[in-house]
Amino acid sequence: MEYTKLGNTGLEVSKLCLGCMSFGDASLGFHSGWLLDEEKSRVIIKKSP
Repeated sequence: MEYTKLGNTGLEVSKLCLGCMSFGDASLGFHSGWLLDEEKSRVIIKKSP
């Protein structure tokens, strides 16, 4: 797992975590217009370092 600084907060977070905000079940909640479902999300996750 690779980590990076979150802006100038001093916090270290995984790059995978930062990139997964838009992954989820589009049928749940108000954000359904910009979420990727599990199948499409897995394609991206498999390409991560």
